[in-house]
Amino acid sequence: MVVLSTSPVCNQTACNAVGIPVIDLSRPRPDVSRIIVEACKEFGFFKVINHGVSKTLMEQMENTAREFFSLPAQEKEKAGPPTPLGYGVRNIGFNGDVGELEYLLLHANPSFIHHKAKVISKEPSFFSYVVNEYVGAVRHLSCEILDMLAEGLKLRNTKAFSTLLSDLESDSLLRINHYPPWNKNNNLSMNGNKCGSTRIGFGEHSDPQIISVLRSNDVEGLQILMSDPGGNSVWAPVAPDPDAFFINVGDLLQAMTNGRLLSVRHRAMANSHEARQSIIFFGAPPLHSLISSLPDMVSPADPRKYNPFTWSEYKKTMYQLRLSHSRLDLFQADKPQENNSLD
Repeated sequence: MVVLSTSPVCNQTACNAVGIPVIDLSRPRPDVSRIIVEACKEFGFFKVINHGVSKTLMEQMENTAREFFSLPAQEKEKAGPPTPLGYGVRNIGFNGDVGELEYLLLHANPSFIHHKAKVISKEPSFFSYVVNEYVGAVRHLSCEILDMLAEGLKLRNTKAFSTLLSDLESDSLLRINHYPPWNKNNNLSMNGNKCGSTRIGFGEHSDPQIISVLRSNDVEGLQILMSDPGGNSVWAPVAPDPDAFFINVGDLLQAMTNGRLLSVRHRAMANSHEARQSIIFFGAPPLHSLISSLPDMVSPADPRKYNPFTWSEYKKTMYQLRLSHSRLDLFQADKPQENNSLD
């Protein structure tokens, strides 16, 4: 189903009624596995605490990113243009999507980060060290969550998801977004509350990869598309928590679980009075990986919903579409593969 961007910004009552799952990873593993599965089925999104990532490392990463975005424009532009990796401003992708942000998109490969650091930072060795340490920590966190998810789903191969991220040829990315304040004299939304601003920072989309691990500073802006108690679709704001991570189910995970889990649609609003910074690890498989519904997820009562595809094929399709397009619709099993065109 294609979800249109016309869903209303939440009213405060609806926002308060929607509870986003908070998962304490220090709880007994079987309990955590079960709760992760429930959260991924119902929301496709949850918050994790007691995650084991060093607070010092999180702060170092945030400070390192802040230092880059505080540079003069001509210095930052040396790290661009985004093709798609590198530094970009406003333009998102190649199909006309724009946002009120500037960003740095990096491949989560140590050698790439080491090389790119030379045009990003005046202290490239330190930048490379911090970013690679951070990527290693959130990649480990991603794999732990995916293993617990697989255990909760009772998969025969509990490494079915995490192996794709730990592969040396993994196509994982790190994205750092910076949303400057757009109106310091106005911190209210169109509804007269702080449910969100009215300017799009990063438009409606789902993440195409397997899993996303997001951390932001203590500034609001993230919203996820949810149903309120009355069944209406609303944009629900996610309260920021710089000590926690927020986990998104991606399109590939939805496909691998045969639609059992939900790839959540979300967006970021440009905060009107404070700069917001977010750092997202996108866990992805190698380009040649074949993505198909796992045998455990398919049965006569629940037949295969998606045609198999490689991550490379999916990325190619993604680059031809607008952000808001529901990409997985093009790979539905009831549509012959040769007819999955963009005409």
